[in-house]
Amino acid sequence: MRTSLKTALKSFSAALMAAVASLSVLPATAHAGLFDDDEARKAILDIRNKIDALQKDVANKTDKTSALSLSDQNDQLRQEIARLRGQVEVLSNELANTQQRQKDFYVDLDARVRKLEPQKVTIDGKESSVDLNEQKTYDAALNLFKGGDYKGAGAAFSDFLKRYPQSGYAPSAQYWVGNSLYAQRDYKGAIAAQQVVVKNYPDSPKVADAMLNIGSSYVELKDKAAAKKAWDALIAKYPESPAAQTGKEKLATLK
Repeated sequence: MRTSLKTALKSFSAALMAAVASLSVLPATAHAGLFDDDEARKAILDIRNKIDALQKDVANKTDKTSALSLSDQNDQLRQEIARLRGQVEVLSNELANTQQRQKDFYVDLDARVRKLEPQKVTIDGKESSVDLNEQKTYDAALNLFKGGDYKGAGAAFSDFLKRYPQSGYAPSAQYWVGNSLYAQRDYKGAIAAQQVVVKNYPDSPKVADAMLNIGSSYVELKDKAAAKKAWDALIAKYPESPAAQTGKEKLATLK
């Protein structure tokens, strides 16, 4: 009986150690497979039930062995039970650590996903939804213009309009296409580009700036009559705009 009980304990201990080892190497990322909490809790409960069964087995056999043999066996069983309980604690701790790793992973994943989601931004007084790549592309084109690379800026803004035709930045991008051409002294091209702003985005605040630029382009082309017409239209349509104020100042210089 003593030999068979020891053999059962060793077999049970080996199975428990295998369970602990398998838990310790669980993957921390979601794509490698999630740890099944219900199965882990079931395993822990099963181990505890088996410990209780061992203790009851010892109690049931107390009247079938000699006092000396029973004392030795009980000591060994108590040691084995203590060891098994320690392994239960290890298993429980590994479960808690795995759950925390999964929680941390999902918190980090959620933060990363949110960064990629479209964000609400205010453009020329209007709220628009803009995704991360869209914002970066527009900012990169604007930085080219600010850096004096007008040809590169014009090309970048034109590419932006092809990629994001419905963007809240579309009126501004078209306006900067015209400004880039103006800066390159392509005044006819600038007029054509700014007329697209006036025609395609009539509700945009950029229309007033586009009309101002059209008048300035006509001045450079020595067509004062067309410049005056453009600025008169600007002042009539957007009298309170900063562009209209600039237009009035420019009209006063025409002779």
